[in-house]
Amino acid sequence: MGEDSVTPRLINMKTLLGIVAGAGASYGIYKLLRGRGEDTERNKADSKNDMVLQPGSLMAKVSGFNVIGRTDSRSRTTEIASSEILSKSPGSLEPRHLSMLLSLLQSSPNPAEKQHVLITLGNAAAFTVNQDLIRELGGLHNIASFLSDPSPDLRVQTLNALNNLSMNIQNQEQLKIYVPQVLELIEMSPVNSDLQLAALRLLTNLTVTDNHQHLMKPSITLLLSLLVVSSEVLQIQVLKVLVNLSSNPDIMDDLVQAQAPASLVLLFDSCTSADVLLRLLTFVVNLQAWRPSAQVAEALRKQQDSLYCVLLDSSSQFHGRLRLLLSHPDREISAQVARLLT
Repeated sequence: MGEDSVTPRLINMKTLLGIVAGAGASYGIYKLLRGRGEDTERNKADSKNDMVLQPGSLMAKVSGFNVIGRTDSRSRTTEIASSEILSKSPGSLEPRHLSMLLSLLQSSPNPAEKQHVLITLGNAAAFTVNQDLIRELGGLHNIASFLSDPSPDLRVQTLNALNNLSMNIQNQEQLKIYVPQVLELIEMSPVNSDLQLAALRLLTNLTVTDNHQHLMKPSITLLLSLLVVSSEVLQIQVLKVLVNLSSNPDIMDDLVQAQAPASLVLLFDSCTSADVLLRLLTFVVNLQAWRPSAQVAEALRKQQDSLYCVLLDSSSQFHGRLRLLLSHPDREISAQVARLLT
């Protein structure tokens, strides 16, 4: 499966999961309201969107275009030298520029201007100094307030900006409260949409350390279900999150007991993208590090739709499919398979 060869159909996640479950491809795919290992990964949002500033717009004022002073009762806006902000690299923006952008984000009535502000803030947030400044200016909650904006494009740019801001551990402490909302966006958005991808990128950063991984427990089934209905690009992003979670022993019980689609084993196939398959195998390697007692294992066998039964139990179809991958042409994949079989 390749990104260029797939034309994903934008189908509501809840609808598609219902179809999958009804066809017998998976067991018990239910709605989840809320929700360091071998392959821990980080992401930076690709927020390079080109937008044209309209003369006289609020963004034009901040960006350094000629400003015509207003004559109403409000204080006149201080003029900014031509191209002052746009001529600077994102890493050289001063606190006053960031403060002005954050103010514009709340005050502008124009969705296009808001989107441009979010893109600018997201690019600036790729730099540590700006990550700290935006937090100190109260910008994290300002930006996150647009997670509920009716415009999908604005929500995507909000997630992209938060993604870069989440590269900062101190910022993560404030952003963790939005995890349930981000998970709900994943569930309610069309499958393979930009919204789902941007949300998963943010969650990848927020699960790099063990600090906030517990917030993901209620949504493990949602992530496993996405694996069997999404495109390669989205599968990779889901697996980055799952690999992060599987590196934490404290999350392991929740992982193995989670409901999983039976069709998950079908992904262990030579036709599956090498990037997807390698991360799937890494996920299973982490799972196999968990050793249940005989009593616990027996109890899990009674949950036929659990991840334990689908991938780990000795009766699982997974083991037969795994042997067929020993001859996979990708050396990393064949090495992981050999590791799992020994």
